[in-house]
Amino acid sequence: MKIKGKMYISILSMTLFFLSVFLLLQMYMTKAHHVSGVMAAPEKAAHRHSTKIITSNTKALPPTTATLVGIGDILIHGIVYKDVKAGESYNFKPLLADVKPYINSADISFANQETMIGGKEIGLSTYPTFNSPTEVGDALKDAGIDIVSMANNHTLDRGEKAINNAIQHWNKIGMLYTGSYLNEEDQQTIRTLKANGITFSFLAYTYGTNGIPVPEGKNFLVNLIDIEAMKNDITKAKAVSDAVVVSVHFGNEYQRLPNENQKHLVRELANAGANIILGHHPHVLQPAEWVERDDGQKTFVIYSLGNFLSGQKGIYKEVGGILKLDVEKTINGSSVDIEIKNPSFLPTIVRKTAVSKYTVVPLKNVYNKDSSVYTDITHHMTQLMPELKIAE
Repeated sequence: MKIKGKMYISILSMTLFFLSVFLLLQMYMTKAHHVSGVMAAPEKAAHRHSTKIITSNTKALPPTTATLVGIGDILIHGIVYKDVKAGESYNFKPLLADVKPYINSADISFANQETMIGGKEIGLSTYPTFNSPTEVGDALKDAGIDIVSMANNHTLDRGEKAINNAIQHWNKIGMLYTGSYLNEEDQQTIRTLKANGITFSFLAYTYGTNGIPVPEGKNFLVNLIDIEAMKNDITKAKAVSDAVVVSVHFGNEYQRLPNENQKHLVRELANAGANIILGHHPHVLQPAEWVERDDGQKTFVIYSLGNFLSGQKGIYKEVGGILKLDVEKTINGSSVDIEIKNPSFLPTIVRKTAVSKYTVVPLKNVYNKDSSVYTDITHHMTQLMPELKIAE
């Protein structure tokens, strides 16, 4: 019995020993498995959820295009606003009815509002110190204009009050303005408009203010031409937009060709990064031109868009036009390319009807295309850019 008992004890001890060794090995393997992190299932999961880090887009995307329209001087003489007076208000909308479809056809439209729309509150006035009805702004808005320049030689004609009244009305009707501002903060805000994925920025400057000094400490009332300041503004504009449009009030009045100062300033602005330069002030049309930049790109310039609506007399002062440009944006990898394409120009004229009402109409509505006036204007505008299409 003792021998059998010892055998049972030995077998039981051996069994317990092997069981203990097996458990110890299991504990060791389990610990090693979790520390190394080489479990099969997590490894597969990591493979399924792996991510590829892309530092730049290497694909060229299809180009997008937006159209820009520009018109010239809105110079409201007394003879014009008296013609449209209706009771205690002024209705300028019929004056632009015939050209409204052309302006409205663009994605973004720009005008040079040469006279401040300070309103009748401070008294309307004509040349040489203009102040126009606020209803001028309503008519431009109705015609499809999206942004106006306020920087010109008549900006300070009626002082800060007229400027503030004008800006108040632009804000009321939802019209962007540039070139003259309420304060420094307003001046530092780059105006931008976006269409079809393309962001446009708008800057505006003038050569002077007819000898009226800018009030001390209030340079924000009007942007004066200062090449270094303009270059700095273009740099800021390029940081927040794809295409930079610069309006410049410069040149000699009633001269049909740009002078050397205009050409020099345009080259400086082009090399600073301006894509489109719209000229004003001569009150007559000056031609369009491509400016070759140092970086190999091209800038579009029209040296003067002439008068669009005014009371001035004489054929060259009555003829203006509607400039239209296609602006194409192409994304190539991490770079964005902007190209100005398909420039076209519709000549217009301020017509006075038998009932003494001014209207702006296409030039072809008054002079046929074979007339000396029409051929003179079309030749004049295309002399530096033969590919400029004369719209019909």
